[in-house]
Amino acid sequence: MATFTMRMDDEFKKEFSSVCQELGCNMSTVITIVGKKMIRERRIPFEFSADPFYLPANQEHIDRSIKQLEAMHGKVHELIEDEQ
Repeated sequence: MATFTMRMDDEFKKEFSSVCQELGCNMSTVITIVGKKMIRERRIPFEFSADPFYLPANQEHIDRSIKQLEAMHGKVHELIEDEQ
């Protein structure tokens, strides 16, 4: 039996472990499941892609839109305090 070691952020490990426990397993089991599926299918067993929201062109468009709104209306919004 071999040992697999990896580094991860403390908060990520805490959240990952918590979700695994909610699903009734542990991190090692999840990694093994993913690895077996990769071997069987010869691919990454899930789709992943970059969120287009964070593409530079989209961020530039958002920045331009905000500047246009500010130029037309002053401040885009004001914080409204909840008076209780």
